[in-house]
Parts: sequence; C-alpha cells; structure tokens
Amino acid sequence: MAEAVLALDQGTTSSRAVVYSGDGSVLSVAQREFPQRFPQPGWVEHDAEEIWQSQLDAAREALALARIGATHLSGIGIANQRENTMVWERRSGRPVCPAIVWQDRRTAGICAALRSDGCSGPVRDLTGLEIDPYFSGVKLRWLLDHDPDFARRAARGELAFGTVDAWLVYRLTGGRRHVTDASNASRTMLLDLRERAWSQPMLDLLGIPREMLPEVGPSSGEIAEADAAILGASVPIRGVAGDQQAALFGQGCTRPGQAKCTHGTGCFLLVNAGASPVASHSRLLSTVAWSIGRDTAYALEGSVFMGGAAVQWLRDGLGIITRSSEVEMLAASVPDTGGVVVVPAFTGLGAPHWDPDARGAIVGLTRGSTAAHIARATLEGVAHQVADLVDAMGADRGAALQELRVDGGASANDLLMQMQADLIGIPVVRPADLETTARGAAMLAGLAPSDGLGGGVSVFEPNVEAAVAASARERWRVAVGRSGGLPALAG
Repeated sequence: MAEAVLALDQGTTSSRAVVYSGDGSVLSVAQREFPQRFPQPGWVEHDAEEIWQSQLDAAREALALARIGATHLSGIGIANQRENTMVWERRSGRPVCPAIVWQDRRTAGICAALRSDGCSGPVRDLTGLEIDPYFSGVKLRWLLDHDPDFARRAARGELAFGTVDAWLVYRLTGGRRHVTDASNASRTMLLDLRERAWSQPMLDLLGIPREMLPEVGPSSGEIAEADAAILGASVPIRGVAGDQQAALFGQGCTRPGQAKCTHGTGCFLLVNAGASPVASHSRLLSTVAWSIGRDTAYALEGSVFMGGAAVQWLRDGLGIITRSSEVEMLAASVPDTGGVVVVPAFTGLGAPHWDPDARGAIVGLTRGSTAAHIARATLEGVAHQVADLVDAMGADRGAALQELRVDGGASANDLLMQMQADLIGIPVVRPADLETTARGAAMLAGLAPSDGLGGGVSVFEPNVEAAVAASARERWRVAVGRSGGLPALAG
C-alpha cells in the first residue's frame, strides 16, 4: 500500500491518533481518555506517564485498525495541548513532578508581582504574550520556588523541561532527543519571538536555568526518529505544532489574513499574520504559527474561555436541555432573544478584555423571557465573544478579515454559525472534516498539501442588515460592562 502518515493529537482530556493514507483520506481513528486532577482550588494537574501511555496506546490501536504496520508510515505528526509544564530526569526519563496544566492558576501571585514591577510591556515586546498563569514559564518558576532540591538539580542540568510535544518526542525517541518546535516554544513566555530562540532576559527575569530547556526546532522537517521498539519500526517525526497552530495549518490558512476559529470548550481564533510578528494594541497574543525550513509564519491569537462550555452550563447548571445537541432546536424555536443578552463570563473574560473578575450575567429579562430565549442568547453570547476578537484583529492588522474558517465540535451547530456570520458581517466557512488539528499535524509531517476545506464545505453568509447587527453589538457591549466583578461573598 501507499505510505501513510500517523497524526498524534494529544489533548487536555484525551489522546487521539489518526492514520491518513497518502491521498489524505482517514484510514483509522483511536482515542484514549486520561484523568485530570484538581488537588487544590485553581490547581489542575496531569500525570505525564498517563499522557504518554494513553498516546502510545492510541497510536498502536490506530495502526491496528488501519491494518498497517509502522513500516508503511512515511512520518509522524504531533499536535498537542499547549503551555503544560512537564519536568523529568534527563537520564532516566522519570517525571519528577505532576504536569501543571495550561488551565492551572496557582501562579497568579507570581504574575501579579511581575505586573506590579512594570514587566508587562517588556514581556509583551519580547515574547508577544501577556503575563498570565496560562503560560509555561511562570509555572516552571513556581516549581523552582517550591522545592530547593528541584532547583539545585535543575541548575546542574539533571532535569529536563518541556511542553507536551517535547515529552512525546523524548519518549518516542527513547530519550535521545530533547526538542520542541517554535510554535510551542512561543507559548512558554521564554522565547524571543523575533529571534525564535530562548530569551536570556526572560530566563533571568524568571530565574530559569537554560540547562533545562529543549532545543528549538522546526515545525516541519526531519525533527527526530522514533525508536523502532516503540511502534515496531523506526519512523521519522516530521511535524510538530501546538494544537491551535496545527488547526490553522490544517484549515489551509497559509496566506496572511486567513483566519480560523476552533469552537470547542472555548473558542480560539488565529489569523495568519505573515512573516513578521504583529504587535497587538488590542491585547491579543502574538505567536509563532509554524516554522518550515527558513520560513516562519506568525499569528495573532485571541481566546474565549467559554464556548461550548456555556452550552454545558445550560445542560448541567440550568437543566433546560438534557443533551448539548438539543440547544440548537430549542434556540431556533424563537425568532430572536426577546431582548435577552447572556454574557458567559463564568471564569472571567479572555481577549481582548482580559478581565479575570468578570462574571456571567443575564441582562434584559422580562416576564415574557423563556428558556428558549436564554438558550438563544447563550449561543449569541458565544458568537459575540468571537466577534470581539474579529474586531480586535481588524484593528491590529489595519484590515478586516474576508472570511472566517471554523472547526471544532460546536461548529456543527448551524444556528450558531449563522449567528457568527451575522455578527461579524463576513462569510463563515465550515469544512466537512471538523477535526482539523490532527490533519494539520499530518500535513506538517508530509501529508499532501490541501486547502484545508475539501468536499462538503458549508458557507454561512451574513443574513441580517448591518444596522441590526450593529444594534446587537451595542447591546452586547453594554451587557459586558455590567458583568464586572462583584464583591466577594462574606463568610
């Protein structure tokens, strides 16, 4: 048979593996879940060994389902949950602490101190990022602060740090390679964004020994070689990227100005910014999209914390639906929200607001408001948050987006996609294959280039007058202003 590509899609709650044939068709899919742990409020941890074992099991199962051996693979591509902080013994490969997950907020105090010391501007200029617990560098600083022996061993070069991609490459190669790609490195708050190399000023600021860090390699190319003992044959690892950057590539957004939004638990909007990083004046993040050969593409990114999770709240919190899939029919049973606006700021507001104290709000309730109006307003609230990002990206780039490509589970909701198109005033384009993260990893690993859309594409054109959309956007802005943090409850 023709050579195939194995994509490893390592996510926050599960590890997936997809085998693609040489022509890009899916031969098999396997998935293994693994647990998250919450040892204290605001803490989120993974077991690094469980991540590795779940990904290895998924890879082996996918090959078995495809009825091929590793000898038929031309390459492996890796896409991964970003910003996780993992530390292991360089010689033995044994993890020395739980992995601190991107959602973890234990480093809020470190971040507040850095901001109060006036570091926000310099950090943003060097790394393209906001100072936030989201990023790996402050997590690593916390680990160094809380274990003196850990710090001593790190300084002696005995410990290796990496995000999930580096951990998987290390294990796949039998410990021979300690390497990350530029897209993942740009999420650590330790990378000089323009030089695409570790920043000594950032290492000094956070007190992190350079000896811990992996080599920064490309996102596509001859990155490493998987050990024959792992999958049954030696296979080149030819693609590595953070999950959102992989989805951008998988959607075929390879030209400046092309953008995608992944609608999942949250929403992640990235626009290809071209060959140079764009400094954001709207508090978006500037990041590496991918590095291929001598060429590097950059992206502007904005994150919405509550996308599909807002629908889960309707199901689990309010109980007005029993399955998430029911929300579209309920919301479509009324022609509009009846004046209701839902701001789903349950864990604060992300970009471009960056308001951690904001909380969810329902504005505009009357005696005529029903569960259907609240459901419709919740979907509209998700679309408004993405529209905020689209507006911010247009302001930063000095040019409006021409279309928005979408993927992720929540993008299957036709009503939500139509709302999205109506509020941003440009077409929303949805491919038949919504799982573009794995496809992007496979394309970086050598799968035949694609425009990312394929057959069965759906296009949602704006279907309301501009004045109607503008009125809805103004009501949203007023509601966001009323969602500011309330005083804490006594007792």
